[in-house]
Amino acid sequence: MNGTLLLVVSAVVFVVAYVTYGAWLAKKWGIDPTRKTPACEMNDGVDYVPTKPAVLLGHHFSSIAGAGPIVGPISAAIFGWVPVVLWIIVGSIFFGGVQDYGSLVASLRHRGQSIGQIIEAVLGRRGKILFALFAWVTLLVVVAAFANIVASTFAAAPAAGTSSLLFIVLAVVFGIGLYRYKLPLGLMTVLGIAAMLGCMAIGHFCPLKLSVTTWLVITIIYIGIASVAPVWVLLQPRDYLNSFLLYAMIFFAFFGVMIYSPDLNLAPVTGFDLGGMNWLFPMLFVTVACGAISGFHSLVGSGTSSKQLANEKDAKLVGYGSMLLEGFLAIIAVISVGFICSSPENLLEVLKTKGPVAIFSEANGRFMEVFGIPFELGREFVALTISAFALTSLDTATRLGRFLFQEFFTTQEEARTGAKPKSPLANPFVATGITLGLSTYLAVGSYLAIWPIFGTANQLLAAMALLAIAVWLKNSKLDCRMVVYPMCFMFVVTFTALAQLIYTYFVMGNFFVGAMAVLLFVLAIALVVQSLDTFKGVTKND
Repeated sequence: MNGTLLLVVSAVVFVVAYVTYGAWLAKKWGIDPTRKTPACEMNDGVDYVPTKPAVLLGHHFSSIAGAGPIVGPISAAIFGWVPVVLWIIVGSIFFGGVQDYGSLVASLRHRGQSIGQIIEAVLGRRGKILFALFAWVTLLVVVAAFANIVASTFAAAPAAGTSSLLFIVLAVVFGIGLYRYKLPLGLMTVLGIAAMLGCMAIGHFCPLKLSVTTWLVITIIYIGIASVAPVWVLLQPRDYLNSFLLYAMIFFAFFGVMIYSPDLNLAPVTGFDLGGMNWLFPMLFVTVACGAISGFHSLVGSGTSSKQLANEKDAKLVGYGSMLLEGFLAIIAVISVGFICSSPENLLEVLKTKGPVAIFSEANGRFMEVFGIPFELGREFVALTISAFALTSLDTATRLGRFLFQEFFTTQEEARTGAKPKSPLANPFVATGITLGLSTYLAVGSYLAIWPIFGTANQLLAAMALLAIAVWLKNSKLDCRMVVYPMCFMFVVTFTALAQLIYTYFVMGNFFVGAMAVLLFVLAIALVVQSLDTFKGVTKND
């Protein structure tokens, strides 16, 4: 199979889906450009901040992309590139895109509240607590997985780590200039991109070489600070600037593949059972993870993006459009691994010795040579881009984890009135510290040990988000079929995978992660039972 043909066909399918299915969803859900958004009604300059669509798209896409659409598809390619590609396309359009768009719209209709608070509105306090606990445990695994990948990448590519540190300083300056001094966005963007190039040059010529452990500590400290800082100071400007890195990488990758025209050396399908836990069903779907659907996206859409959306009509671009763009990036990842690796055995060996980021960086470094960019420089740029977005997902995940932990110890009256919570555990610094402490414990080791539980928990979270959206739509007398069908499939996939993982972790003696898997399973069952009872009750009343 030729990579150019695969890329073009995928791009056309995604564009058609955005124009047609995205518009159909907007019509079914009653998108109204004249309706005031929570960002406009509750502008507080900290979390609720009306934001230009281009800036918010950059923030949202940066937050949800991370390393997921690269690590997942490359790891899943052991089953062959055909099943991975099919799931990415179908999943992004009918599963992930629907969940992302739906959670964003549902949050807009609930004053920018998180998906957990929406569940409280439709299922009650008990349902909210069950979901919040499940989501918080899932975020612990998300932070652990991405922190491990970032630290390993920075240790292997010191230039990328150095440049990323400089980007943080640049983001603060950008935020102050844009929001405090009201400088024009266009001018700040030009200056910001120029400064980013300068940071990359410094990182290239003066790399900071540190161990994986040291980079892990630095990463944890950074995301801890980002978790409690106002979004305009660090989170939003860094995500916006980093989005240009990803856009540039996608541009170079797209046209590099078009010109280079690589062949996929990996077999289209390698088999259903590859030994151990490597069964195409259900492991393909949970391993691809963010490349097709991700529960983490629902937390981002309802946790931060909905509080920054200035007009409801932009929800389609930010919610649905970002997921399709992520699916397109996942297709590039499949082409990259198909170009570099020739067999499942070869892929597994490379994954163990170098990792998926190295595979993607090497392939796209080759593709970028058609533009006259030296291979080493191209590979370094790609590694920097991926790690920058993994950092973006990290600080967003930590912030969301902090929100959820605080909600456990915030009374309904305190939440309604905006009063300061009395419980010390609701303090943002305490909540951040506990969240990061447990995540750091999980992050020590190899990403290969964390990714299966990450993928399964993340996809089960997606199923729950779809369930919450379905109940909300049903309560609102709106069509919910486009949500119910993918929800049922994801529950079957994730419950099967989680049961397999529980058995495997306890047999291996990894009792801590095994206990987390059991906790996730029990919480999921309890929430599903309560949700289905509520859903049936709403149906009977129709």
